[in-house]
Amino acid sequence: MTHNPRVCVIVVNRNRAALLSRCLDSLQSQVLSPSEILVVDNASTDDSRGVVRSKRDPRIQLLPQTVNQGFAAANNIAIRATTCPFIALLNNDAEASESWLQHLVRAAGADSGYGMWASRILLPGGKRIDKVGHLMFPDGQNRGRATGQLNDGRFQEEEECFFPDGCAALYRTELLVEVGGFDEDFFAYADDADLGVRAIWLGWKCLYVPAAIVYHRHSSTLGPYSARKLYWVERNRLWLAVKSFPLPLLLANPCFTAYRWLWNLAAAVAGRGAAGHLARETPCLVVVRTLVRSLADGVRGIPAMWKKRRQVFRSRRITSLQFIRKLWLYRISARDLAFEDQD
Repeated sequence: MTHNPRVCVIVVNRNRAALLSRCLDSLQSQVLSPSEILVVDNASTDDSRGVVRSKRDPRIQLLPQTVNQGFAAANNIAIRATTCPFIALLNNDAEASESWLQHLVRAAGADSGYGMWASRILLPGGKRIDKVGHLMFPDGQNRGRATGQLNDGRFQEEEECFFPDGCAALYRTELLVEVGGFDEDFFAYADDADLGVRAIWLGWKCLYVPAAIVYHRHSSTLGPYSARKLYWVERNRLWLAVKSFPLPLLLANPCFTAYRWLWNLAAAVAGRGAAGHLARETPCLVVVRTLVRSLADGVRGIPAMWKKRRQVFRSRRITSLQFIRKLWLYRISARDLAFEDQD
């Protein structure tokens, strides 16, 4: 790549006017200016649309929606609206460092074998890591690598990782078109994992770029420990597994999930990790009901996901053994899933 390519940055928003303003300010301050900044507003009732218009920047385009489309569908709307060869995603509750896009695009020009690039995502203040690429448990549950750990100089080398977090990532538009975009049935959460896994089946790789730094106010939309988030996460990780996991791994899914839930129960009793926070903030009966409802809705959605599975496996370019090896390389333990947390 001898010159900087055109890059479109997509920001999905709903009722986060103040955060959105800071997010857009950080994009306007980029050393490498994005060609387009598409803001998909999911039927906000606050002054979000006024914030977008107040920037008076011809690169910033507002794509207003009359209903809340969710993260997946909103991104697809913007993907269809751009002709840029590269697309970056940035959450409305994130602020990019001035050289964020510059470092991602430089990495994209270094090796054509990659189609996804992951950012170094830090919590506000930069003292702790939100995620530096992603890991996955064998039942489909995923977690950011190094979540909650001190930002103490580790993870400074560019290296291959499993897939990027949709909070702050760069994709080849070619990849997004080939995988068919985000799965809109997911609505929110695990949609970036689902997309990343489907891209892996097609032979695409992801590179972690530590110099591409973003500061993220984690889960500011629903809150990091809400029952609503628990519902989406648990339902969607089942759908991801049904769509994309090799049959031996899929058959073992209930056992892996039961094992993971045991560790979450231990964390809740100990008051540790996300489970501990959820147990303090949400009545136990509500948590149980949410898990049951997410599992029931997940099972009801299996026939539709099975149809999508056929497409995934019909178009795959790697073997099931290669996929399992890659998943195993980037796996996270049930204990770390349960006990690690952003704070």
